[in-house]
Amino acid sequence: MTPEYQNHLGKYMKTISIGLIGLGTIGTGVVKLLHDNAGLIADRLGAKISLKRIADIDIDRPRGVPIEEGVLTRDATLVINDPGIDIVVELMGGNEPAKTFILQAIKQNKHIVTANKALLATYGDGIFHDASRQGVNIGFEASVGGTIPIIKTIKESLVANHILSFAAILNGTSNFILSKMTDEDKGFDEALAEAQRLGFAEANPIYDIEGNDAAHKLTILLSLAYGKKVSTEAIYREGISQISLQDIQLAKELGYRIKLLAIAILRNGVVEARLHPTMIPLDHLLANVNSNFNAFHIIGDASGSVFLYGQGAGMMPTASAVVADIVDITRDILKGIAGRVPPRVRDENAIEDIKLMPFDQIRTNYYFRFSVLDRPGVLSKISGILGEKDISIATVIQKGRKQAGAVPIVMTTHKARELDVQNALEEIDRLDIVMGKTVLIRIEDDKLR
Repeated sequence: MTPEYQNHLGKYMKTISIGLIGLGTIGTGVVKLLHDNAGLIADRLGAKISLKRIADIDIDRPRGVPIEEGVLTRDATLVINDPGIDIVVELMGGNEPAKTFILQAIKQNKHIVTANKALLATYGDGIFHDASRQGVNIGFEASVGGTIPIIKTIKESLVANHILSFAAILNGTSNFILSKMTDEDKGFDEALAEAQRLGFAEANPIYDIEGNDAAHKLTILLSLAYGKKVSTEAIYREGISQISLQDIQLAKELGYRIKLLAIAILRNGVVEARLHPTMIPLDHLLANVNSNFNAFHIIGDASGSVFLYGQGAGMMPTASAVVADIVDITRDILKGIAGRVPPRVRDENAIEDIKLMPFDQIRTNYYFRFSVLDRPGVLSKISGILGEKDISIATVIQKGRKQAGAVPIVMTTHKARELDVQNALEEIDRLDIVMGKTVLIRIEDDKLR
């Protein structure tokens, strides 16, 4: 630390002490940001933020960031029980022991900052209730959308709005893969391998590509947007591992891009919530969010359309969101207040369960790709079954000739009910003229009414 740096910070008499649990990628980014921008942060706060103690299992591996002697420890309880620490930042991830550490810290009257989306989606009710009862703040901006201030936007900027709907790209890994497939005609396996090589996907990518990561984030967003509780398990989710290059290319011909979308729509007090690959028109803002970026399209009854876009993950973008929470809480500490903004928009005692629409009752548009034998009357049999189930066809395309003995037929539909669609496809797939399971991708396009 240079003398100039020390002199600059020396003018601030008040110091807020931070304890960090977890010195992985994001934790390292937080240490770096607090150090590199210490003067800027102090100028904006009128106080210093001091990283008093850091707990991690591995305290020997070099992280490439300056850490003062005696700050590192393997014992997280030294962070939690230190009376001089004002804010505990949990960045270790996972459910346990992270949950235990957070609850213990709350009991010690520590304010909390966390990026742990899985923990909040699963155990957030208890954590938020304890924080509210104890009179401490909990910041979790980094748990959804990385550097994008989506949580602050819903909790504060749009607090006077009924959130009529939102659609979001919540997982950078899946978005990177779909972008590579769309823009470079790469197959799923090739695009996934590239994502892993560049560090956008884990060695075991299931958590991302099957929608688990995005489902946890959607759970948190639902509780904020509608001020109520919801279980992740109650939300329909479908990943991208079954999306083929053929369907990506056909989508482009139809004027769509395929994105893994989290969708929520408020309908007469009932919330329609789902997460699945979705075709959206090429001119939609979300269709042009590519690579590993995240984005949110929100519609409020007063605000109208709001669009947020940015890095959804990564060391420094996520660290930016964590430090923003630290600064927000520090401002409250300096004013001697806590709980000014409830964790989930409204008082915890007023929060109820969200009434979710059963997934089989949703109505949307559909893309079907059938593999059928090249025989007369095939199209009429399929369209007849769809008609019987009240499914109206919007377009029909027959692409090429035989592929592995079958002819592909592509259809899009006007709005139909999910239950009717599933019943129709079950009947169609039993026909002796249909080879293999029909491919279904949902479409969000207001023009297909």
